[in-house]
Amino acid sequence: MRILIIADSQKDWPFRIPDAEIIDAWSYLTQPHFSEMRGVKLFNLCRSYRYQTVGYYVSLLAEARGHKPLPSISTLQDLRSQAMMRSVSEELEDLIQNSLGPIQSERFTLSIYFGRNLAKRYERLSLHLFNLFQSPLLRVQFKRYKKWQIRGVATIAANDVPEGHWPFVVEVARQYFEGRRGAQKKRARARYDLAILHDPEAQDSPSNAEALKRFVKAAESLEMRAELITRDDYARIAEFDGLFIRETTAVNHHTYRFASRALAEGLIVIDDPQSIVRCTNKVYLAELLSRHDISIPKTVVLHRENSVNGIAELGFPCILKRPDSSFSRGVVKVCSESELQAQLAVLFEDSDLVVAQEFVPTTFDWRIGILNRKPLFACKYFMADDHWQIIRHEVNGDGRYGKSETIPVELAPRRAVSAALKAANLIGDGLYGVDVKESNKKFYIIEVNDNPNIDAGGEDAVLREELYNRIMELFLDRIERSKSGLVAS
Repeated sequence: MRILIIADSQKDWPFRIPDAEIIDAWSYLTQPHFSEMRGVKLFNLCRSYRYQTVGYYVSLLAEARGHKPLPSISTLQDLRSQAMMRSVSEELEDLIQNSLGPIQSERFTLSIYFGRNLAKRYERLSLHLFNLFQSPLLRVQFKRYKKWQIRGVATIAANDVPEGHWPFVVEVARQYFEGRRGAQKKRARARYDLAILHDPEAQDSPSNAEALKRFVKAAESLEMRAELITRDDYARIAEFDGLFIRETTAVNHHTYRFASRALAEGLIVIDDPQSIVRCTNKVYLAELLSRHDISIPKTVVLHRENSVNGIAELGFPCILKRPDSSFSRGVVKVCSESELQAQLAVLFEDSDLVVAQEFVPTTFDWRIGILNRKPLFACKYFMADDHWQIIRHEVNGDGRYGKSETIPVELAPRRAVSAALKAANLIGDGLYGVDVKESNKKFYIIEVNDNPNIDAGGEDAVLREELYNRIMELFLDRIERSKSGLVAS
């Protein structure tokens, strides 16, 4: 990929970076051969990005030409958004307070150069802010009220970098571009590149370490290069052709931001943003499944005004669910009015709506894996010892999870598979895990998961390597269709 550094004047960036061309802004905007370039990564270091200035038009025309500018037009809009500032302050609150805690003054300015800062103690905060506001040179203003908050984020023009910072800026720029060039050389041996987003520190992960290795191996067998990435790699999304999210997803979370950014960059994405939105909210799922006449346990959506009458329809015991619960967190069983009111008080702190369902006791749940509108695997997830869920969160070590049993899909109850397929098809054509309860010869959909567990030694027990191959083959097929201009299917 060709690298262009754009400044108002070449004098604003009087340094050479290997394999990077320094171009003045007016040349980029007016000379025809730049519009004909393909495969360009552009770093916009103009003095101003205000609406309809030269700097604004550099990023705008770069996007029109199919180039990949930093900052993008969407980033420039984010820099003006107070809502975005509040959202970032909330998302990075712990990191911000820990990083800036020792500072005695009431204000602090953080200069970020290609995701780095001169002081090592601020490097992780700098990287996260660079990932959120992708611009080569950034200046972030903080103010302490009761705690530190972001008060503003602005780009830094090349000619506005303090003279004493230039040696550091040139060095981190060189490292940044060399890292990109090294990654490009590695990818030259593969047809396509797939990013697998995971969290190596997560206690509950959709895929264990061995499963991730098998995904990488399956990709390599198809001449794709798969790379395990983390949330720190947000700035690199455009380097890949596909994104496979193997981390627990949520809407107000970096996984959703990764999926949205990847889709906007033209990547093939599983889980796609729409699936994340639809699957991670149980209020939405309850409404969707009911509207399409799919059997679910008797369900009532509660709010502060209807909780008494709503529960009367279900009786005790019943199940309360936080709308965005995952891995059984935020899901509780209540057996009395006092338990109900105590739990609702907690749940209503985070959401104005809570899902209540009748309690359907079973010794196991069916989990039917669906890939591209076809059944992929079938498992029985048994309840944890002396517990009504498959995960018992208050227990550490042995017995925390119930056992599981994987069987061939064709041996699973036909009505369970059919119901799971119908439910998943309402969500999309990605990868889903549908939880089904079997009670009194009836099958009830409990939920559709957009990021189902696929663990080595678990869900792959029947298909083994074929399971990983099928998922990677879907990525390959959709990437090739996308590159050829065909609609992925």
